Amino acid sequence: MTGFARESGVLADGTAFIWELRSVNGKGLDVRFRLPGGQDALEPLLRDAAARRLKRGNVQAGLNLKREDRPRLVADPAALDQALRLALDLAARIPGSAPPRAEALLALPGVMRTEAVEPDEAAEEAKRAALAAAFNAALAGLVAARRAEGEKLHAVLTTLLDEIAALHTEATREAATQPAAHQAKLREQLAALLGEAGTARVPEERLAQEVALLAQKSDVREELDRLAAHIQAARALLKAGEGAGRKLDFLTQEFVREANTLCSKSASVPLTRVGLELKAAIERLKEQAANVE
Repeated sequence: MTGFARESGVLADGTAFIWELRSVNGKGLDVRFRLPGGQDALEPLLRDAAARRLKRGNVQAGLNLKREDRPRLVADPAALDQALRLALDLAARIPGSAPPRAEALLALPGVMRTEAVEPDEAAEEAKRAALAAAFNAALAGLVAARRAEGEKLHAVLTTLLDEIAALHTEATREAATQPAAHQAKLREQLAALLGEAGTARVPEERLAQEVALLAQKSDVREELDRLAAHIQAARALLKAGEGAGRKLDFLTQEFVREANTLCSKSASVPLTRVGLELKAAIERLKEQAANVE
């Protein structure tokens, strides 16, 4: 969900603008705007546009405006008349003093002010429309950048699912040997307690019952079946494309649950090893799934 886009231009009144959009991973969609003063009216419109194109991610959208021409200064008539009267009165009271100079009067505080310009609502509306159009162009660039990242991520996720599927196949093969492993382990324990002669006196039927009970407790076929279903569902989500991020997040939690149960029920070192490798691969899948929109 990471990406960057930039859009710049010049408005009809000569104002230069730059839109910059940045996106990083996020569980939901959080769009934050940084707008110049006077442009707050744009935010609801732009937020709706972002919500239509994006589903997840923390997005920062900043607008920078720069006007090249300077505001026009004009003299305040009342302030200028007052300053002139005071200057003439003071010059008359000081024999031989020079008359007041125009530049000195204009430099006095309050004599000059910025010319008031009546707002042109039509021009302002056209300005907002142009800025919104530029934002949409930047948003399209951000979507394209995120899609390019998504294509690379799709290959990574597919590889991880292939790895998990291979480990699932290996776990299924190892799980089939668990009854025999239980029987061998039980015979070893009996031999350690009763000796070889005592072991021979234990009925095979009784031994088979104990092995069956142990095998039932360590049966991982349901976990393996559910894991296979989760792998198939994850592949379907990747194939579906957009909007798979949250579902994939939830699915990886189910992957973790099945792998944990598999390890806890394991009765053999090889199956435990496969279970641990499964957990490591699933953890990598979970980390990458956080990047999916």
